[in-house]
Amino acid sequence: MKTHLFLLLFAFTLTAHAQSASEVAARRALFRYNDASLPNVKEVSSEQRGDVTVRDITFSPGAGRETKAYLVIPKGNGPFAGILWVHWLGEEKSNRTQFLEEAIELASKGTASLLVDAMWSTPNWFGKRIPEKDYENSIRQVIDLRRALDLLLSQSNVDKTRLGFVGHDYGAMYGMLMAGVDQRINTFVFIAATQSLNDWAFLGPQPKSKAAYLKQNANLELTDSLRQVRNASTLFQFGKSDFYVSQADGAILFAAANEPKQRKIYDAGHKMESSEIVKDRNEWLIKQLKLGGGPR
Repeated sequence: MKTHLFLLLFAFTLTAHAQSASEVAARRALFRYNDASLPNVKEVSSEQRGDVTVRDITFSPGAGRETKAYLVIPKGNGPFAGILWVHWLGEEKSNRTQFLEEAIELASKGTASLLVDAMWSTPNWFGKRIPEKDYENSIRQVIDLRRALDLLLSQSNVDKTRLGFVGHDYGAMYGMLMAGVDQRINTFVFIAATQSLNDWAFLGPQPKSKAAYLKQNANLELTDSLRQVRNASTLFQFGKSDFYVSQADGAILFAAANEPKQRKIYDAGHKMESSEIVKDRNEWLIKQLKLGGGPR
């Protein structure tokens, strides 16, 4: 009986947010921006790591905002696959440095990468949040990620048909929101993401009205966005002992995604730091983006 009830509840969760064409169009309209011009880029410094160039840059995604980023470029003329990397909200490396070594390693196989600071890179960002501003800040963050993708694609040696995205925790969740409205990416890796931003929203500062908060943020549900992703593959990576993300959360996200997709569960917590996790992620990207001299 309990199993039957669980299956019914699970099925209800997957269908509760069935979207009409007008709802999908309205969500996409939220994340529109003026793409007539590319973000203004300033180079702070440049470092050579073997045959790989790591450019420390800032760029302006819009409205006077400035984003710190690393642009990692291999030696040669390309065309190179491109990957946008977005970090987690964690105790350490909660910024663009999180995936830098992985990006450099994959550059040797023919990948250009952009690693960006997200809004949660600001120290004590979560504790200082004003919940009533989460909605507008979330929309702005998704637009900033789309502008980051514009910047990556503006590199003359990046192959526009081989694009990847890697995000951990908040980076994964906002990547899902972007994926639902931006069809340019061919493969995604989502690491330790829970099934709704609301799972995090009430762990810190509380909104004046929880009901009003939930109503305002209802069109930012991650499963709704995942269902809109077409012509892209997805790898989900979860940890068995993740305090913040349950196996049920992972199952809901995985069920919402379209094929082709794969889910891997590791003996790990929310940090997801093991060499096995990194290896599986890199092998996925190598295969999906046809890196290292493989067939294209």
